Amino acid sequence: MTSLQNLSITLFAVFNFLVFIFSLYQCKYKNNNLGITYPLLPLGIFVWADGVIFGLFWLGAAIVSLALNDWVLFLLIFSVFWLVRSVGETIYYFNQQFSEVKRMPGKSLPGYKIFNDEYTIWFIYQITCQVITVVSVITTVYLFNLWL
Repeated sequence: MTSLQNLSITLFAVFNFLVFIFSLYQCKYKNNNLGITYPLLPLGIFVWADGVIFGLFWLGAAIVSLALNDWVLFLLIFSVFWLVRSVGETIYYFNQQFSEVKRMPGKSLPGYKIFNDEYTIWFIYQITCQVITVVSVITTVYLFNLWL
């Protein structure tokens, strides 16, 4: 690993430790478990409750990558994470589209103002997650090949 890669992963680890602490604070003391976390979306952290778990997960991934001195492994973990996360989110939004119980009303989702329809917003979220799945599959296969 180059020194820049090492520094990047170290900063990523520190950042995610702070995300974990702040997410825990938001959940435990502010009762803000489902507050949307826009700046953390690239890490798969959509709400503060996600941050408690994923902050620790990303910290662990960074520590393992640093310990093994393996940049490609770090990228592979990131790609596999998004593969699993996007498949799960696709299933979630598909179920929400046809469910009578709306855990998160479509009107509350970013993008609703563009499409102005609950059915459409669930569909848009599904296909967005499907695109992420496709990209993740391709990068996972590519990175896994490099890693071997």
